[in-house]
Amino acid sequence: MDKKKRRLLIRTIILIVLAAAVIYTLYANFTKDDRGVLKAGDMAPDFVLQDMEGNTHRLSDYRGQGVFLNFWGTWCKPCEKEMPYMENQYQAFKDRGVQILAVNVGESDFLVNKFIEEHSLTFPVVVDSEKDVQNAYGIKPLPATFLVNPEGKIEQIITGEMKEADIKLHMESIQPN
Repeated sequence: MDKKKRRLLIRTIILIVLAAAVIYTLYANFTKDDRGVLKAGDMAPDFVLQDMEGNTHRLSDYRGQGVFLNFWGTWCKPCEKEMPYMENQYQAFKDRGVQILAVNVGESDFLVNKFIEEHSLTFPVVVDSEKDVQNAYGIKPLPATFLVNPEGKIEQIITGEMKEADIKLHMESIQPN
């Protein structure tokens, strides 16, 4: 093969590879909103996190119970406002098959423990220090709450602050029969 034909072949291959890269990039950007977004009816991604006492909590260990899965931060004022309501409803529902699992989004144990003490929280509070769970659930604004039914499926996703009556209704909606 002479030099001109080889050069043309190499240039053609490079052009095809570049075109494929551009097409893939465009496709990936236009479909990214469809990938990895959880919605009602999806299985809740399982995870294992530790609470402040070092106990391990695995979401799948709560199967058979409803789980009020709340993502929060100590700096988040709406999160702080709904915590006493969550505590009240936890006391009302914990013996009726509905649990609260509060996932802190990567803050220090000191801050989280101080917050738990200040608000007299008794439900499990776990810390997602690597933010793996936050990413798996696609959490952006806080607070974010996932209502997980006894079969492990997401019933509803709530973003933003809730009043106590809302929390009570949501916990009733995932209570086992």
